[in-house]
Amino acid sequence: MAEHQLLSTGIPHRTLPETYIRQESDRPNFTRVIHDHNIPIIDLNSPTKAQIISQIRHACQTYGFFQVVNHGVGLDLVEKMMTIGKEFFKLPIEEKMSLYSDDPAKKMRLSTSFNVRKETVRNWRDYLRLHCYPLERYTPDWPSNPPLFRDVVSSYCKEIRQLGMRLLGLISLSLGLEEAYIEQVLGEQEQHMAINYYPICPEPDLTYGLPAHTDPNALTILLQDPHVPGLQVFKEGQWIAVNPHPNAFVINLGDQLQALSNGKYKSVWHRAVVNSGKERMSVASFLCPCNTALISPPKKLIEDGSPAVYRSFTYDEYYKKFWSRNLDQEHCLELFKN
Repeated sequence: MAEHQLLSTGIPHRTLPETYIRQESDRPNFTRVIHDHNIPIIDLNSPTKAQIISQIRHACQTYGFFQVVNHGVGLDLVEKMMTIGKEFFKLPIEEKMSLYSDDPAKKMRLSTSFNVRKETVRNWRDYLRLHCYPLERYTPDWPSNPPLFRDVVSSYCKEIRQLGMRLLGLISLSLGLEEAYIEQVLGEQEQHMAINYYPICPEPDLTYGLPAHTDPNALTILLQDPHVPGLQVFKEGQWIAVNPHPNAFVINLGDQLQALSNGKYKSVWHRAVVNSGKERMSVASFLCPCNTALISPPKKLIEDGSPAVYRSFTYDEYYKKFWSRNLDQEHCLELFKN
């Protein structure tokens, strides 16, 4: 049994175990992280849809991510989601270990780091990974403790899915496509969730919660810890700290939207850092194309003679390639370039 592998044991670490220490060239280097006050924050209640679409277009081209407010997900539900996540990670270690697995193929698992079977250096996080759609298929296998876990998390998943579909429509329109275009291409989308727990870390400058990576899916909706920053994104050669904005979600474009936009939009490199003063939680929800979805550039984006940047591929092919690598290797899309 891999008991030593979970960090959330309730026993604080006084020093950083050797297996978490990164080479000097691959450390967060906090002195070079900047704060960018122009990170796009988009109000989904803006008076005109045209204004929202234009802001989304700008954000997707320049940043590859943005934050949304007035997003329609109940704020009390958001708070309950964070609370129930924290309660889960406070459960006794014996109870949590019954859910532990390092098999990435499992639909419900508690694990640590990223891909324990392949890594040489570990990441300072534990996470509970859940498949969330269709809910009735997966909720019976979810943790029954804390007692309200299934109720709260399934309500949250439903509202997040609605928000995700709305955003895909706006992103479609921002590319000059029909509103339903992206949703139709992606097919009956799967939905996954990672409830991330980053414990207090004795030496945060030597390790990561998650190293730099892009997301292999279509769209990620991230609920940040409202009080503890940790997300950083890469733009024009610099790491930018994305501080939590009140009542906002961070929306992150995944690799599939970079491919579908024929490279016009960016699937951004991002990472999670940890700190020595506070534990941190985040909840990442992933909308993923169905496995058979064929990802290729829309005719409208190549009819002016622009070449197709990437070859056509199925999501299944992409996802297998992504998981066969290390998280922080070159952008997986590079392997699909024409």
